Amino acid sequence: MKKTTIIPIGPYHPLQEEPEFFRLKVDGEKVIDLEVEIGYNHRGIEKLSERKTFDQSTFVIERICGICSTSHPFAYTRAVEDIFPMEVPPRAKYIRTIIGEGERIHSHLLWLGLAGHFLGYNTVYMWVWKLREEINDIMEILSGNRQSYAMFKPGGVRRDIKAEDFPAVLKKLESIVPTLTMLKKAVESDPVLHARTKGVGILTYEDAISYSALGPTSRASGVARDVRKDTKIGAYADADWNMIITKNGDVFDKVVVRILEMFESIKIMKFCLKNIPDGDIDADITSVPPGEGIGTYEAPRGETFHYVRSDGTNSPVRHKVRAPTFMNLPTCHSTVIGQTVADASIILAAIDPCYCCTERMAVVDPDGNAVISGRELVEMSRKKSAFIKEQMGIEKLPLDNIESL
Repeated sequence: MKKTTIIPIGPYHPLQEEPEFFRLKVDGEKVIDLEVEIGYNHRGIEKLSERKTFDQSTFVIERICGICSTSHPFAYTRAVEDIFPMEVPPRAKYIRTIIGEGERIHSHLLWLGLAGHFLGYNTVYMWVWKLREEINDIMEILSGNRQSYAMFKPGGVRRDIKAEDFPAVLKKLESIVPTLTMLKKAVESDPVLHARTKGVGILTYEDAISYSALGPTSRASGVARDVRKDTKIGAYADADWNMIITKNGDVFDKVVVRILEMFESIKIMKFCLKNIPDGDIDADITSVPPGEGIGTYEAPRGETFHYVRSDGTNSPVRHKVRAPTFMNLPTCHSTVIGQTVADASIILAAIDPCYCCTERMAVVDPDGNAVISGRELVEMSRKKSAFIKEQMGIEKLPLDNIESL
């Protein structure tokens, strides 16, 4: 009779950086089933957005995720602009594209460093994160901030890029290329990386389509889908760049796609900096009419989607967000099951998951009445914590006696 073992990863795990819980069911060293549980990090940002003005919501949306602090405003502002619809000034489109691609480079570098860390290859981790500092410096020159750039607003961007900053940014972009090339060669030739990633955690083309996988996760499986190519967005249609697609769908190909995409991002940024048109950076929206709008953007992890509804007042009456991890996380059932426990961490990490982007709560009431108040939610949270403590044999703490938050 075979013995099945449960191996828990999370919800707070020293390797997986965000709160999520994977329950691996294993037979010996082989993973035979997987349960995924999220919901530890919901912050109600959609609801917060509905209490702000359309302009203020842009700052709230940036706080969904520090790594995607441009991707969400990119999609959100497009959703607001879709209600009219209206055209953003060409110069603002170029600035948006520059900031979006800078974010893509730093996000892919962050993931690549973590992937090295997950594999126990901390030299990769340190080299990559050292390089990431260079792109963070570029973003500081462009926006004044290394993260959460606060550049976007409905109708355009908040600030222009100074012409005197262009040479420094171009020089820094050029300086990144040799180190990126070195990393590319290392991935191509390093036997350790090959041994740990090639043929590991394969997502087939058919499964990528079936799960509606997004971003590098799907492009590594041969799916030619990229919002930057598929829609007329920003300055992407003006620049000459390639969509990176590979065929094998394993962890190795996901590494390759992200590294090669960084070269394309540098190409796009350089084009925009050299060809940015003169003119306004803001369409000066004064009001938003009643209606509905949707906006998408190719975030570093894949398509992020925003829906906004206006009733003609100064605030969105409904704001819905769908992040790429929401679509990519189910693919782990296809990629982890049948693999060894030792490879599970890097396979789960290969989708570049972001749970703070993904966390959502849905309360469904067919009559349209509120069914759960804020206080009831707090009480539910306390009861769940008490249940977990009881299961873990943890005694009641003094803070549990606090009645109000």
